[in-house]
Amino acid sequence: MILYCRVSSDEQAENTSLGLQEARLRDYCMRYQRNIIDCYREDYSAKTFKKRPEMNRIMDYCRRHPKQVDEILFLRWDRYSRSLVNALNNIEQLKKLGITVNSIENPLDHNATEFPMMLGIYVGSAEAENNKISRRTKDGIIANRENGVCTNRAPRGYKNVKIDDKHKYVEVVRRDATFIQEIFKQVAKGVETPSYIRRQFLIKGFNISEASFFEMLRNVFYVGKIFVPAYNNTPAHCVKGLHEAIIDEDTFYKVQDVIDGKKKHTPKLTRKIHPDAFLRGYLKCPVCGSSMTGAPSRGNGGTYYYYNCCKDGKHFRYRADEAINKFVNFTAGLKPNKEVLNLYGEILCDLKKESNSEKRIQADNLNTKLSEVNTRLQKLEDMFVDGEITKETFKNMQERYYKEISNLQGQIELFKNPNRSNIEPKLRYSILLINSIDNYIRDAKVEVKCKLLSSMFPEKITFDGKAYRTNSYNSVLDLIYKQTNELRGIKNENGGNFNNSSASVPRAGVEPAWK
Repeated sequence: MILYCRVSSDEQAENTSLGLQEARLRDYCMRYQRNIIDCYREDYSAKTFKKRPEMNRIMDYCRRHPKQVDEILFLRWDRYSRSLVNALNNIEQLKKLGITVNSIENPLDHNATEFPMMLGIYVGSAEAENNKISRRTKDGIIANRENGVCTNRAPRGYKNVKIDDKHKYVEVVRRDATFIQEIFKQVAKGVETPSYIRRQFLIKGFNISEASFFEMLRNVFYVGKIFVPAYNNTPAHCVKGLHEAIIDEDTFYKVQDVIDGKKKHTPKLTRKIHPDAFLRGYLKCPVCGSSMTGAPSRGNGGTYYYYNCCKDGKHFRYRADEAINKFVNFTAGLKPNKEVLNLYGEILCDLKKESNSEKRIQADNLNTKLSEVNTRLQKLEDMFVDGEITKETFKNMQERYYKEISNLQGQIELFKNPNRSNIEPKLRYSILLINSIDNYIRDAKVEVKCKLLSSMFPEKITFDGKAYRTNSYNSVLDLIYKQTNELRGIKNENGGNFNNSSASVPRAGVEPAWK
């Protein structure tokens, strides 16, 4: 005779339901003089028998000792199973071994013609009750989600806070939230792949697997929404959550476009721009300050583009090709400050050397940690072989160590190649661009010209037909070029001496203007 005690939750186990079941079963066997082989206590929730550890042990014992067991006893049928299909399958397996199962509270005669019907009543009623509980639970979860309540474990960047059984809320974990906000911003740019960005943040201490990383990028929870799954003919949808959003919707949907492959790596112009009118949108009218537009005009046997005020064409109108030639001459007046360029080059090289040195030190530290984890894993295996820990404890600890080893190996792999982003070619290209900006404005593709103009001039440029003026340059240009004040129309009384501007050069450790 084998005794089987089972509860379906830790709460029941703490209330000693298992102990009460075993006591009643042993009392029953004592009164009817039944020999007990062993008692198995199950405190694991599982609908199917295959997922119950103790039931698997019972089945294994019965297969190895088929003639020693004649019956498996339990308190009630709902302790045995709450699924009629699973119960019948398990009864059939045991029947082939010559073993029956029965309840001491509601015993059934397996040879009686009413056995299937009575089994259906006892197990079927338990299954029906289980379905009711499940339905009520689902209804409650869906209702809470519709009200914006987080019903499960909060994702990374948040934590569940419990005041009491009825009062719970979700709180932002600021350190993780800062990492996540920066990750979303980097991915939204579409410049680097999400996988590469994940590896960069591994170095910074934000440990996350690749699968979890992409799941995080897809999670609407970060924009303050709760996902409500499809239920009772209601399609899946999202509602506003009660928790604080840490990602704005614009950034979130840009990230979705990047992941879906919709985001291009080069900016797309809103409309095609004619090469003779690429200054459209960058110029403003010298009369009213409105934006100037470019449009073709036919005359003298050809088509010519003109820039004119978009508010009133009478304010200003000028031939586009002549305006472009004057703009090229305007940018040609920007003479690079050689001392500043040399200093930037030295700073970048110093930063690279310092970064590589730090990476080697960090890689050595990570290798030391990896050796320690491997040593702990070996000790864990020895403890399991010697029977000092259970199989379940071994598996849990083994999984934890494997994850830690995987994370460390990923970080070490990144540090093995410190020259991934070689700065020298980029620096040479940047200096070439600075030295011949007028040539790029004249000969480059329209898309390149527009990128240069957007990065050089934060504000629109005024053109009166004779000269160009601007109140604002990119702050870095004021350091790199000597003539920016003169091109603004401001005379430099100090003669543009480099010593007057060198104090503005960023110190080592400050990120330069270009990457």
